[in-house]
Amino acid sequence: MKINMLGNTGIYVSRMCFGSLTIGPMQKNKTLLESREIIACALDQGVNFFDTADLYNNYDHLRQAIQMQKDVVIATKSYDYTAEGVMKSLNRALAELDRDYVDLYLLHEQESDKTIEGHWEAIEALIKQKKAGKVRAIGISTHRVEGVYGANRFAELDVIHPLINLTGIGIEDGTAEEMAVAIHQAKKCGKGIYGMKPLGGGNLLAQKQASFEYVLELNDLDAIAIGVQSVDEVLYNVKKFNGDRIPDELETAVSSAKKSLHISDWCTGCGACVKRCNQKALALVNGKASVDETKCVLCCYCSSACKDFCIKVI
Repeated sequence: MKINMLGNTGIYVSRMCFGSLTIGPMQKNKTLLESREIIACALDQGVNFFDTADLYNNYDHLRQAIQMQKDVVIATKSYDYTAEGVMKSLNRALAELDRDYVDLYLLHEQESDKTIEGHWEAIEALIKQKKAGKVRAIGISTHRVEGVYGANRFAELDVIHPLINLTGIGIEDGTAEEMAVAIHQAKKCGKGIYGMKPLGGGNLLAQKQASFEYVLELNDLDAIAIGVQSVDEVLYNVKKFNGDRIPDELETAVSSAKKSLHISDWCTGCGACVKRCNQKALALVNGKASVDETKCVLCCYCSSACKDFCIKVI
């Protein structure tokens, strides 16, 4: 597995980043034993970079990675915009990871320089924690081209985690080409960059080969986060990242695992998920949430808005 320095941070990460949302309670809800096997396989294959977030509620899963290999790199994120809020989330991460520091702490889904400025209180708190050694690098995640350009304006932000894939599905304000240009500018600014949703949240599985080729040829990406839910998927993705041939049996095992957004029948039709969905993929039909699978990118942010926890990806 290729190892890159993440921008100018001095932090070295595997080109493949283990996207942990899939194994957590918001999606496949793996047991700690099940996730330990998947994480152990990733570590054995040379993956040292793991991505999570406060809302994923899976720090206990990633604590296992730290227990197995002390020098893993953990990136987490939160929607906080105040100093008090971000400190609460950071302290939770430190406690539940059982660690003295977090490698990367990002503000989740920033839209532009205006959003970043509006959340500056939280960023100032993170700058202080970076100086105190509690955080090694700070930055943002974004689904928007303007979010990348916005982050480029601030030297205090070390890392950008942008959405980028073959067709640009999920990018809210532009194309894949426009996002790639913004990322290139960020790279020139010395930002550490790790992409997200290379398979469009599952919507690009029919174009899997082309999708992998596209993101892996983007040399401006120091790493690429990809969700995994099984040992087979770890082995498959590592081979893709390394340019190795995929055995027929492994291709069959991974390709046959169906993924779709599932809304349980106890949905009360409150509409919170509909309001949360930036892709306009959810609507209320006969008093219950319904998904338009042609628009859904399986980002699962709708799940965090559901008070009854009835939205899953299965």
